[in-house]
Amino acid sequence: MKRIAPSDQVILVVIYIFLILLTISTLYPFWNALVVSFNAGIDTAKGGVTVWPRVFTLENYKTVMNDSKLLNAFMISIYRTVVGTVSAIFCTALLAYGMTRSYLMGRKFYMIFFIFTMYFGGGLIPTYLVIRSLGLMDNFLVFIIPALISVWNMIIFRTFFKGLPAGLEESAQIDGCSTWGIFFRIILPLSGPVIATLGLFTAIAHWNDWFVPSIYISNVDLLPVQTILRRLLNANIVDLAGVDSGTVARIQGMQQITSKSLTTATMMVVTLPIIAVYPFVQKYFVKGVLIGSLKE
Repeated sequence: MKRIAPSDQVILVVIYIFLILLTISTLYPFWNALVVSFNAGIDTAKGGVTVWPRVFTLENYKTVMNDSKLLNAFMISIYRTVVGTVSAIFCTALLAYGMTRSYLMGRKFYMIFFIFTMYFGGGLIPTYLVIRSLGLMDNFLVFIIPALISVWNMIIFRTFFKGLPAGLEESAQIDGCSTWGIFFRIILPLSGPVIATLGLFTAIAHWNDWFVPSIYISNVDLLPVQTILRRLLNANIVDLAGVDSGTVARIQGMQQITSKSLTTATMMVVTLPIIAVYPFVQKYFVKGVLIGSLKE
């Protein structure tokens, strides 16, 4: 067993101490929010609640889960994430497959055009005018249609498709398989890793997005839970979070619930799906760094 020099041992100790302190400083805000969400709101207002609930209660979570508007917001977020991810991955993969065809006229021009739009956008006001002219204001499709194509994801898909053996497509063509058949029966089944990786990134982007609905959606019934949580965090007023009047009355009548405790409980419920899914898909994050990194 190789011995470690005393000077190296000192460096290792310093590194470990630094990493431990970094981990604590990263996890503590989340842990404190979790503690506050399980603590009585009126007691939290006194201060001093740090690493453990002082007056344990589940009323904060009961209020969140019993509110119809918040539950509707959760359903909107889930529906948007599922539909948006599936449609975006399919359209982006289809575009990338077309861009790999050597017989596509103007392929280089299209590629330059796509890359240009990736670096330069029209800005918020022109985008708002386009969305309004398309009739997507207060429309669920505003979450889906503008996000159908990601140029960056298209480039990764394109690089992956070009790395597949050309003999697979040639054999399928000899057997009489059409272009659509090749795409659905050969290309997509072989693209499992890249689909899983980019699908994961896309799903997280849809789930965490609060900005788009805050600009284009005024109907509270179409707001995802992230936007409602954002309003709660900014205003710290329960009524602005889309909570119905009956719940507000109950909150005002219960001394152990405050807007801060309700905010932290909502934040925990919103974060829970990502925390639950991440350990199972962490390997795809690592693999996603390498996909498309090889030179064509």
